[in-house]
Amino acid sequence: MAFVPPARHLLRAKDLADHRFAEQIDVDDMARAAGLSRAYFSREFKQAFGVPPHAYLLTRRMERAATLLRTTDHTVVAICLEVGLQSVGSFTTSFKRTYGKSPAEYRAAHPPAAAYAVVPGCMVRVYGRPQHRTFREDNPPSAS
Repeated sequence: MAFVPPARHLLRAKDLADHRFAEQIDVDDMARAAGLSRAYFSREFKQAFGVPPHAYLLTRRMERAATLLRTTDHTVVAICLEVGLQSVGSFTTSFKRTYGKSPAEYRAAHPPAAAYAVVPGCMVRVYGRPQHRTFREDNPPSAS
């Protein structure tokens, strides 16, 4: 069986889910982006990508939530809202179904967010320079 690339209209809907997952979008919005009826869009999307559009959107949200849990100190409630979900209970259930752990357990299994704090290279260079001048050019010539 040969690979048939998804039609451009389905890719538009997939891109909408990938880039605007944190907004209050749903399958109807994705179907509108593809220019198809909801039912036809759902069948075509599942055939092209192997998952229903709602599951795809939820997966994008769970992936982003997992990243935020690992790399920030935001509360679980804030992360739930940040990824476009409204119910913390359903967020926790979906997260546990996806990752096998509750959001709190998932966060506890990773290093704290402070471990990911990155110092900009410009600051490393400024404060990493030698403090004592050792070059002759830096010393004024002695008056003899």
